Amino acid sequence: MNDVALELVDDAITSGIKAKYVLFDSWFASPRMFAELAKRHRDGIGMLKKNKKVYFRYRGREMDVKSLYQLLRRSKWSTKSDYLYSSVVKFEVDGNEVTMKLVFVSKRGKTDQYLVLATTKLSLKPAEIIQMYGRHWQIECYFKVAKQYLQFDQTQIQSYDSLCGHLAMVMLSYDILALTQRENVDDRTLGDLFYDYGRPLPDIKIAQALSWLLKMITGLGEKFTQINDILDSIFVEFKQALPSSLVRLLDNA
Repeated sequence: MNDVALELVDDAITSGIKAKYVLFDSWFASPRMFAELAKRHRDGIGMLKKNKKVYFRYRGREMDVKSLYQLLRRSKWSTKSDYLYSSVVKFEVDGNEVTMKLVFVSKRGKTDQYLVLATTKLSLKPAEIIQMYGRHWQIECYFKVAKQYLQFDQTQIQSYDSLCGHLAMVMLSYDILALTQRENVDDRTLGDLFYDYGRPLPDIKIAQALSWLLKMITGLGEKFTQINDILDSIFVEFKQALPSSLVRLLDNA
């Protein structure tokens, strides 16, 4: 799987795509992947697995990411507002030493649940690494839309060329939708205002509704004194036409 990913990176570089970083998730985030990208003069940014079989050198000691996290927790270093810890480690691949920066980010605000982001671009600040990896969510959104709405995984095609064509059509459809959404300039709703207008109004008693209506009309009559007498006569006739039980409710409202 990593070999195929590197072939795709090589094809992208050959095609003239200019990119400083290669972004990937924990499926591809292995020390060898970072080392191979470094040979291609590209820096990788990815999330590391909490694998006890992969060791890094930190201050002369070999340890996995879990042991490193526990060591940092026991230290006197204080956590930051947007991440927990950041450290620089080294690892060897085929006798070549590679330096990498690790950033420990809390998962859902819990210190006992954390994610480990890594990059070979040491000049990047932890906040920049987190922001860069956050773009990975756009890839996840693409797969969700492609599978749910564009029939990405609902095909009976078996030949490789036909599958490539199907993939190209799905990606083209998604690009059209994404471009349409970006160029859409219609008015957006303000917070929950749209949902508030969609909620049904609470039921009120008929006496309260009539009382509110009469008060509104009375206020209108006070502004226009010439129709005040007319409104009074209308109110009298209106109340006389109502049932006596409803008249008593109006008087008490």
